[in-house]
Parts: sequence; C-alpha cells; structure tokens
Amino acid sequence: MEYIQANKGRSPRTAEAYGMALHKLSEFLGRDVLDATAEELEAFTGLWLHKRGVVALSRKPYISAVKGFFAWAAWRGIIDGNPAGDLVHPKTGLVLPETISLANAERLACAPDLATFTGIRDSAILHVLLGCGLRVSGLVGLNEGDLLEIEVDGRRRLAVRTFEKGSRERRVPMPKEAEAIVRVYLGHEELLEIDRDVVDRRGHADKVLFVSTRNSTVSEDRYRGEERRLSRQSVHDIIQKHGKAVGIPERELHPHALRHIYGTELTEDEIPTLGVQDLMGHSDPKSTAVYTALSMRKKTRWVDKASPLAKVRTPVSELLKRLPDQG
Repeated sequence: MEYIQANKGRSPRTAEAYGMALHKLSEFLGRDVLDATAEELEAFTGLWLHKRGVVALSRKPYISAVKGFFAWAAWRGIIDGNPAGDLVHPKTGLVLPETISLANAERLACAPDLATFTGIRDSAILHVLLGCGLRVSGLVGLNEGDLLEIEVDGRRRLAVRTFEKGSRERRVPMPKEAEAIVRVYLGHEELLEIDRDVVDRRGHADKVLFVSTRNSTVSEDRYRGEERRLSRQSVHDIIQKHGKAVGIPERELHPHALRHIYGTELTEDEIPTLGVQDLMGHSDPKSTAVYTALSMRKKTRWVDKASPLAKVRTPVSELLKRLPDQG
C-alpha cells in the first residue's frame, strides 16, 4: 500500500480499498495470501465474490488489487512466479450514469437561501459542481490557493485547480455565475472569522475553501484548519437537502449526477472530444501521444457557452445581468 501511493501515484483511498481486498483474500484462503495458487485466486475473484453479491463491475477493483499485489511481491523477490498473472477482468456492459435533468439542475441551483452564510456556501458548492464538473473528492480538497486568477479577452477571471484520481492535477475555468457566487462566499464576514489555516501539498500556507459549520466529533478548540474541511458525505448531504426541498427525485441527487450533466451539456453543444476530455479530467491512454493541454482562453469560452450554468437561470445569473460589464 505504501508502494502504490509513493511509486504509482495512487490515492490513499485507493490504497485503502486495495488493502481491504487483500484482507478479503486472506479471509477466503484462511492462511498466508502469499501461498495462494492461480486456481485459488481465480476462485476468489470469481465465484466466491459472486456468491457474496459482488457484481462483475464491482469485482474489477478486487482483481486489480490482487494482480498488483502479486506483481509487486514477485518483483521484490518475495515469491517465485506470479500466480495472478493470468487473471482477467470480467466483461461488463456499458453502465450509463445517472444524471440530473437540466430543469432540475436549475431548481437545485436556486434552492439555497442566499440570506444565510450556509446558503451562500451551499450555492457556491452547487455552482462549482455544475459549472466546473469536479469530482466530489476534488471539490472537498480545494484550498483558497487553488483559485487561480487568469486573463481572458482582457478580463480577469477565475479558474480552479483540482487534484483528483491519483493526485492528477487539472485546471478548469469557472463560468461567470460560479465565479460570482464564489467571490461572494469568500468575502462573507462569517467566513473571515473562521480559522481555515492549513499547509498545502507544497508546504505553503493556505486556507480550506469550503468549510463545515458544525462537527460534533471535534472539540471546539480543535475545530480549525483541516478539521473545518467539508467531507464528501457532507457535500452529498447538502445536495440531498436542497434537492429534496424542491422535489427533485433522490436518484438525481448525488455529486456525480452534477458532474455527468456537465459532461453531457458540453457534448450536446458539440465541444470537441479532446476539449471535453480535458475539462472532465478523463485520461485515455490511446490519446496520450497526441494529447496536449488546451488554452485556458478557449476553455473559458466553452464553459461560458456550454456548461449547465449557461443554460439555466439562478439568483446569481439574474444578479450578473444587472451588474455593469467589468473589464
């Protein structure tokens, strides 16, 4: 687990999942996993997991963990040969992701109460998810230093730098609506009173971006810095709370549904495939040789034109219409 994080760039969450898979293998064998045979590994990743309700798609991480572990053990000389070398991933059909409709995305974005600090925070979170297509892991990991000032067509704009999926960095411009509410959130007097100080991944002083307002598991004197960072579950709960309040079906109320509508709307507007891949942070080995980062100017125009926030009305979009066009 230490090796795949330090040498393979896997996230702590992935390493934890791999460790859990190997514990399951130990449970299946009832002895040292290093003594497993190829037949036993095939039985574990196939029939044994199947009988325990693990569907084919969900068995893939188990197989990846087993193959990776035994490849590492063979490479280190801990075992002779690799009993997992011939394991194959099960074939699965294409699973279409659940998304939120454009009409419901508009209702969700309008749901938070902008007269309260938590309402402004929640609105900023929803606008960033809808307008930037972030994974929830990338959203909760944001620090204030990950908001980047860029210049587009002679105007100052914001982009967001996020680290997702094995700490891969990507930069996504914010639509004007998301940028506006984020700036309101950053200037709120309640936020300014919260101790959000942290150290970023480069060892520089920074501040947590999206904060929690209550946490019963932490004493008051420790409720600062990293302890103030919103959890993935909290973001899910925020979406559920506001969505249910306006009658949106629960199946549409999860962070990935907001990411999916971002990708769907970009595609519907005929944004080039490489542009969608870049904005969504998808990695495709087949296109690695020809893949280059696209200009922030072009990406900013794309999200202004084609993101969900460009096609719905929210309190922020209505406010923007009344503001003078600033250079």
